[in-house]
Amino acid sequence: MASERMLQFVGREQSYPDKRSAEERARDFREIAERYAAPDADAQASRCSQCGVPYCSVHCPLHNHIPDWLRLTAEGRLREAYELSNATSTMPEICGRICPQDRLCEGNCVIEFSGHGAVTIGSVEKYITDTAWAEGWVEPLHVGTPTGQSVGIIGAGPAGLTAAEYLRAMGHEVHVYDRHDRAGGLLTYGIPGFKLEKDVVMRRIERLRDGGIHFHLGFEVGKDATLDQLRQKHDAILVATGVYKAREINVPGNDAAGVVAALDYLIASNRKSFGDTVVEFEDGRLDAHGKHVVVVGGGDTAMDCVRTAVRQGAKSVKCLYRRDRENMPGSQREVANAEEEGVEFVWLSAPESFTADKSVKQVAVQGMRLGAPDASGRRSPEPDPGRKFDLPADMVIKALGFDPEELPHLFGAPDLSVTRWGTLRVDHQTMMTSLPGVFAAGDIVRGASLVVWGIRDGRDVSDQMAKWLKAKAISEKKAA
Repeated sequence: MASERMLQFVGREQSYPDKRSAEERARDFREIAERYAAPDADAQASRCSQCGVPYCSVHCPLHNHIPDWLRLTAEGRLREAYELSNATSTMPEICGRICPQDRLCEGNCVIEFSGHGAVTIGSVEKYITDTAWAEGWVEPLHVGTPTGQSVGIIGAGPAGLTAAEYLRAMGHEVHVYDRHDRAGGLLTYGIPGFKLEKDVVMRRIERLRDGGIHFHLGFEVGKDATLDQLRQKHDAILVATGVYKAREINVPGNDAAGVVAALDYLIASNRKSFGDTVVEFEDGRLDAHGKHVVVVGGGDTAMDCVRTAVRQGAKSVKCLYRRDRENMPGSQREVANAEEEGVEFVWLSAPESFTADKSVKQVAVQGMRLGAPDASGRRSPEPDPGRKFDLPADMVIKALGFDPEELPHLFGAPDLSVTRWGTLRVDHQTMMTSLPGVFAAGDIVRGASLVVWGIRDGRDVSDQMAKWLKAKAISEKKAA
């Protein structure tokens, strides 16, 4: 019976796909693990306990039907498993690679709590969709009956691409505008290849282009056209630009040569992987080769930076974080991968100043300790007077997170209202901004950083846009 294939977690151990050795993978930007072979994927999927209340789905931002497609995989019904995983996510193979499963679905797996080790959900999801691509099961985008309405999307990241797919499937003409020369946003230029190889992203974008979605790349809203000009061209606008403004470190020497922003560094590295000429990399400003590198921050962006520096041939790589390991926001798996590759983590530490002559040479570090809990219950870091030390540094990478850009100024749209945090002010039921017909994806409403949230928000906001476009068409028909 099919049910006998499941609940194998007691007799079958948890097993992730084998990782390449740290020495080997530190020499390239390929993904560090291959996908499962079919018997291994089936066996790992069969460990699922098929709980009545699936906490994995509850804690998934997309609410994927995880137990169902695990069961289908275990039963060898892989095409059905793919179709079910694809029903709630436009990019399941990307989520399988970069979603922080250890603090979402796998971190809340019931058998993880029982001590048997979580089901390897992300690796199975990656296997399912990679197989679907290889077997030709990924169908072209099905375009709905033409509505005669046009939508402009600003931003070709995960939220923008997801909204574009749903809106095109509804029959709308869709134009996507992005300031970079390739679509994909952080999927293309922010996340390194060792976590997400770029052909995985490019094939998704080609599918959208083949479905009739128009991409306008190297296009800066506010420079090549104002927001108002785009509003006159389209029936509705979606702002899905993400949050790209780097948070600063307010310490002496912050503006010294060699102190660089994380995203500038990662974009340069990813461009090199595409074979582009990058002046700042060629002249050494954004190349870690032969340097003592210090990365400041404890999130996933910091993990991307330290592991990129290793692959560029840095002399040493250290990561400063003001809290301890248990309280860092980044994925613990990424920390473990970084440690295997030779990264040194300096916990409970923060930069006090950067010493430089022509370029940064040293970081003065203030030791930290955890004080009383704040309003969220998280213990706040505070200086530890007894701990101060210096670290050599030829390159310092600031990875402290991101804030929204000043979109009203950037887009030439002073009537576009923002909150006191700089995020777009919206009606949270309709996702419409202060400008009629202009909607916003959630990442620039609340500053979220998880890629999967961008995918979900793209789906959610496309539904709200579709309702508004339908009402607009009915109103115009009555007026005529």
